[in-house]
Amino acid sequence: MRVHVVSDVHGRADAIADAAAGADAFICLGDLILFMDYHDHGRGIMGDLFGAEAVGEMIRLRTEQRFGEAREWSRKLWASLDGDRAEIVETAIRRQYEALFAAFPTPTYLTYGNVDHPHLYKDYLRDGVTLLDGQTAEIGGLRFGFVGGGLRTPMRTPYEIDDEEYAAKVAAVGEVDVLCCHIPPHVPELVYDVEARRFERGSVATLEAIHAISPRYVLFGHVHQPLTSELLIGRTRCVNVGHFNARGTPYVLEW
Repeated sequence: MRVHVVSDVHGRADAIADAAAGADAFICLGDLILFMDYHDHGRGIMGDLFGAEAVGEMIRLRTEQRFGEAREWSRKLWASLDGDRAEIVETAIRRQYEALFAAFPTPTYLTYGNVDHPHLYKDYLRDGVTLLDGQTAEIGGLRFGFVGGGLRTPMRTPYEIDDEEYAAKVAAVGEVDVLCCHIPPHVPELVYDVEARRFERGSVATLEAIHAISPRYVLFGHVHQPLTSELLIGRTRCVNVGHFNARGTPYVLEW
């Protein structure tokens, strides 16, 4: 059995077909939307609307963890536009979702990332594309559990939830062979982003589940440039499957 796993797609609909080639199943761990590109400031929803220079200033403030100033800068940018902000953003998101969901092969199993908008997914799901969050699926004789979204941060991305709600989803999947999450377990080497120079939020509940049930794998994304992309905790192999937007290649799981 061969499964290809991606995360942090951020608009790369063009690369999905090649990433899925040769796989018996395809898994996506979320963050489909490209809202702001940290490498090419002219790309993404913000780049399209405000240009590379304005987005570069936003990224500088966020990288320096000056989140209040970044939010104020964002408010000024949005105030410069005619029209309703929510409608403008939703139109742009829907355009990206339409292309991405159309590119997913059959079968695809996916969950949400922290920048995704869960209420829109239902409009793009189709036969063979299965959404799972706090739920399980059997793939090739192994039990896979899926936990989507992120934990609350000063970034205030669209799908951040309380620690208790996240922990309840981890508990709901129960004993699994492979635990698929958007965010990593709370381990310093896995949550530190060497380029952003900050610790992202990881899940204590996921780490506790690793100690309690020892799944074969815990697969995740979220941290684009991790200090460590793979490590063992007991018998559990924890793997950051990679920043798909930048790499365009999947993590391959075979058994």
